Amino acid sequence: MSSQFSSTHDPIDIALREDLGDGDLTAQFFVDAARTSQARIFAKEPCVLAGGTVAAEVFRRLDPALEIEVERADGESLYPGDTVLHVAGQTRAILSAERVALNFVQRLSGVATLTRRFVEAVGGHRAKILDTRKTSPGLRALEKAAVVSGGGVNHRFGLYDMVMVKDNHLAADAGLDHLAQAVQAFRAAHPDKRVELEA
Repeated sequence: MSSQFSSTHDPIDIALREDLGDGDLTAQFFVDAARTSQARIFAKEPCVLAGGTVAAEVFRRLDPALEIEVERADGESLYPGDTVLHVAGQTRAILSAERVALNFVQRLSGVATLTRRFVEAVGGHRAKILDTRKTSPGLRALEKAAVVSGGGVNHRFGLYDMVMVKDNHLAADAGLDHLAQAVQAFRAAHPDKRVELEA
């Protein structure tokens, strides 16, 4: 997980820093430092799981001594009461990581669940459900992984991995002759990359 991101752009680190700041004041003053607990993340409604390993990583980063057991894999269908993961250890750490872990699981499972609905709607046909670049800033890799967990297919990851000529590109540089020349020039410069024209 952490190898996909630099430390300054790692969504887990960013989310933990955003929530904890200088520390969890409530846990520090209202929870005994020696207290230990067990907790679990579980489904409250039917869904497709995504982000279970991300949630586990949130707990691990906050306290590497926590015992974490991931029960279900991303892409699995869950029903109310199904356990995603168990965590045991220092109560303060569990409470401090809880909301960030849940935010990732809820957001990513929502993406996977909606994707699965579309995938099932076209079941039996050759159509594929593709994602777009319309992702939450900083969460693109995780949200695109959630699309795959839901049975969808990743389209392009960013502006750098393929060409997709849209109506706004054509409006900025009108002319079919120039379009044909630009496609040929791109294919000559990048024969391994795909070209798509939005219709």
